[in-house]
Amino acid sequence: MANQSPSNIADNLMKSAGSATHAVVALTDKGPLAGFKKFLSRGSMIDMAVGVVIGSAVTTVVTSIVDNLISPLIGMIGGVPDLSGLLTITFNNSTISFGAILNALINFLLIGVAVYFCVILPINKLRDLTAAQDEAEAKEEGPSVEEQTLATLQEIRDELKRATAPLAESELGM
Repeated sequence: MANQSPSNIADNLMKSAGSATHAVVALTDKGPLAGFKKFLSRGSMIDMAVGVVIGSAVTTVVTSIVDNLISPLIGMIGGVPDLSGLLTITFNNSTISFGAILNALINFLLIGVAVYFCVILPINKLRDLTAAQDEAEAKEEGPSVEEQTLATLQEIRDELKRATAPLAESELGM
């Protein structure tokens, strides 16, 4: 061991690390780990992480809309923006609050309305506009690849019919 140079030790370490890496890669190409490896390589984890981050940002916006716009409007109309203090029953230092449950249900419905009108509806309109633009561009470009292939195959069929028609007539004349 004393006569081995640092470069020889490094080379041996690299070879053993390389063989270990190949063994791990070979192991992950089989069984359930192969599916997980494919899942990670598709980018689904990144898409999911981005979705969670965007979802939490949208939640913050929607909660702000409900807390700072819709609930005060309800308070102006109904007189009480928070129903959690209403309809409470207290017995043996335990409190049942039907008003809090009602308040949570109303907030759920309001958040659903806010999400639909502030997020879903504009996104659907935007998708409809882009779909209409895509259709208009497709019409301007001409026939699609499938349509061109179908037209070519129909031309080949027609040519084959024309080429075999004289043969069929000469066989009938015999």
